Amino acid sequence: MKMGILGGGQLGRMLLQAAANYTVTTYVLENDPQCPAAHLCHYFVQGDIQDFDTVYRFGKQVDVLTIEIEAVNVAALEKLEQEGVRVIPSASAIRTIKNKIHQKTLYQAHAIPSAPFVVTQQQTELTEHLHFLPAVHKLGEGGYDGKGVQILRIEADLPQGFNAPAVLEKMVPIAKEIAIIVAVGQDGSTALYPPVEMLFDPILNLLDYQLAPASLPEQTLWRAEAIALKVVKALQSAGLFAVEMFVDTHGEVLVNETAPRVHNSGHHTIEAHECSQYDMLLRILLNYPLGNTNARSTSALVNLIGAPNYVGSAYYEGLQDTLRMENVYVHLYGKQQTKPGRKMGHVTIMGKDVTDVMHKANLVKHTLKVISKNTIHE
Repeated sequence: MKMGILGGGQLGRMLLQAAANYTVTTYVLENDPQCPAAHLCHYFVQGDIQDFDTVYRFGKQVDVLTIEIEAVNVAALEKLEQEGVRVIPSASAIRTIKNKIHQKTLYQAHAIPSAPFVVTQQQTELTEHLHFLPAVHKLGEGGYDGKGVQILRIEADLPQGFNAPAVLEKMVPIAKEIAIIVAVGQDGSTALYPPVEMLFDPILNLLDYQLAPASLPEQTLWRAEAIALKVVKALQSAGLFAVEMFVDTHGEVLVNETAPRVHNSGHHTIEAHECSQYDMLLRILLNYPLGNTNARSTSALVNLIGAPNYVGSAYYEGLQDTLRMENVYVHLYGKQQTKPGRKMGHVTIMGKDVTDVMHKANLVKHTLKVISKNTIHE
């Protein structure tokens, strides 16, 4: 079996680490020959994942094709599907999800609860929707890892909005942010991972801590699982999907966004669950039975991101001390250069209960830092 991955970042890297357990020949398409996944695949192809001809030629080499980022040429994937290449998730699912306007429209059409929204085509239209403030303005396409999102609280904030097709989404009072990863096999079978709770860095809008499983009342848990299943069924595609949701202050569950791929909110599954999200996606791609999503223990996750003011060759301060900690698992993504806010790795912490893992997570957060010895330090 020949498997292709569009994109060679850390998600591709961890997918390839799982692929080593299977009889599969792996291909990666990525512009950067020094990307995290480049040295782990059997065949690396340097090229633009957004170029039609490049993606089409790459896809013709493989039996099954997947993505590690949504910013790919969907038209090429549609043509490959027509010619018999299995594309997972489907081109139509990627086309819907990569555009936040299409995502919100899908939720609306299938009565999937999400925050009220309006679509804007240009920045000047924002003045017509002052009653929506405070709101979040989300770029239709191109946003990633907190980029392409602006919070507009008052009229004076409107110049920060996007002068391009975007979603203006009314802010809701959030009690918790959670995510559920759902696996959908080629035969339509499904498996859900327990929900995780996400705590974000308010400045970078990147995941800071993550706790698994999320602490939710039973009724809220059932509601979240039902909504996550409804989302993936609406997409009508095999694959692995991360459904990010809000639990508001009234206990209602609202879908925020969906990712059609392995996801940051599932990194902890490598050690903390019987079947990792990466192994699960391999099973889906190879048309094997879905794996066991049960947790082995309570876990927490800390993102390793480039420290403020440091730009240059990455140096992991406190790595030796972190590696001495029990039930703490360090994953470095192999990126040679660091800059403020860049994802450089993650750490999974396992323990007997929430207090135990959060104590260790806090310790990791203050011990391990990504800096640079050849730095531009302001």
